[in-house]
Amino acid sequence: MKIGTIGTGSIVETFLDAVKEVDNVQCTAVYSRKRETGEALANKYDVKQVYTDYDSLLKDENVNFIYIASPNSMHYEYALKALQSSKNVICEKPFTSTIEEAKTLINLAKEKNLFLFEAITTLHLPNYIKIKEKIGSLGQLKIVQCNYSQYSSRYDKLLAGEVTNIFSPAFSGGSLADINIYNLHFVTGLFGKAKEVKYIANIAENGIDTSGIAILKYDDFICECTGAKDSKSPSFAIIQGTKGYIKLNGSANQCISFEVGIDNKIETYNEQKFSNRMVYELIDFEDTFSNNDLEKSHKLLEHSLSVIETAVTARKDAGIVFAADNK
Repeated sequence: MKIGTIGTGSIVETFLDAVKEVDNVQCTAVYSRKRETGEALANKYDVKQVYTDYDSLLKDENVNFIYIASPNSMHYEYALKALQSSKNVICEKPFTSTIEEAKTLINLAKEKNLFLFEAITTLHLPNYIKIKEKIGSLGQLKIVQCNYSQYSSRYDKLLAGEVTNIFSPAFSGGSLADINIYNLHFVTGLFGKAKEVKYIANIAENGIDTSGIAILKYDDFICECTGAKDSKSPSFAIIQGTKGYIKLNGSANQCISFEVGIDNKIETYNEQKFSNRMVYELIDFEDTFSNNDLEKSHKLLEHSLSVIETAVTARKDAGIVFAADNK
């Protein structure tokens, strides 16, 4: 995998740190609208090629994957052009702003036999996979609770009247899209798509959600997914059944460790050796790509589409409108 990156934020640096840990994966180019920021990133990670023109990046024959870490609203545009240029794509969460965008990208990737991955760390973490194995020991599931809350310094700016991308409807921001989306991936990956979705949110004056609770109803149990950028809380997930529980320690995007409590016996698990959560998804992506396992990538895309459908249903239930909704 020879990757060209889009974006210069901290998430890109975390991604490039992960690249160092995975065999047969390298970053061969970076793209930034500003040459100085692109060169700073390239120099830090010893990347030879810097682009300020996206079309030029897409013509680079030494790049076969585009990693997209742009503002949320721009994911679709960048991914679409990459696929049209016969480049494989790794796109940061949230995958797209709308259901229609997600379907268009998925259909195009399938039509061109290209790999399209959503960079959602949760699904690839060994602890998350182990949680899947342990759920059957809990008996009949009843309640699932997830909370991922981090106070954002950009919320202070919002209160002061400055709207940054992450709190902008124009840029497909908000707490649901930015942070609670991890909880939706966590739950959907374990239990599939919910039958009913509701979203109760704290809405700012500009119409964006700064925090909120998504309620997902399944046939026999209920999930509560809380995400906040206007307040903080210890992050966790708890899965409750008639015979016991599983408690995830920390946020759903890292799955640092978890415990299983059954019959007054508690066992703690941690099967992850890499502290960088993005290493595991890159290992899976490289393996899928090198084995030309398009079927596996399509299954991951089915999951991503289910999460986008859930997120959009939740967002619209709370009356939150993105600029992308009107395209």
